Amino acid sequence: MSGWQPLPDDLPAEVRHFVEQLRLLKDRTGLSLVALGARTAYSKSSWHRYLNAGQPPPRQAVLALCRIAGADPERIGVRWELAVQAWPRPVAVPERAAGGDEYRDDPTLPWWDTPPEKGDRGPGGRLLRYALVLLFLMLLMAVAGAVVLG
Repeated sequence: MSGWQPLPDDLPAEVRHFVEQLRLLKDRTGLSLVALGARTAYSKSSWHRYLNAGQPPPRQAVLALCRIAGADPERIGVRWELAVQAWPRPVAVPERAAGGDEYRDDPTLPWWDTPPEKGDRGPGGRLLRYALVLLFLMLLMAVAGAVVLG
């Protein structure tokens, strides 16, 4: 695997194998990280973190790379699941000293699956708020249009 940074020695075997497979897929595409970022929804710096075992990639990133490289997404998906389970977790860092809550960031979870913050009603509550704001704006535009058009 020439041209790649060596992976950390203490990396679990599942993670090491998965990242090596990702690197092979990326090499198969012949694309630079910039070009890979342009062909997927993930930036050059994100791909750099994924391919150097700094952060587990989201499943969608792996599927996008499989599509571009012409690889079997199911086989790589199984390896992804094993790697994500074995991936070393970052040390919890206090986010809010007063609340005592800890910062828990799982980069493989989409924003709507993140744990709710204190006082938040969770993902459903946020989506409901967004929907209500959009509904209000649509009604406001309809009223304004009716007034202007008579």
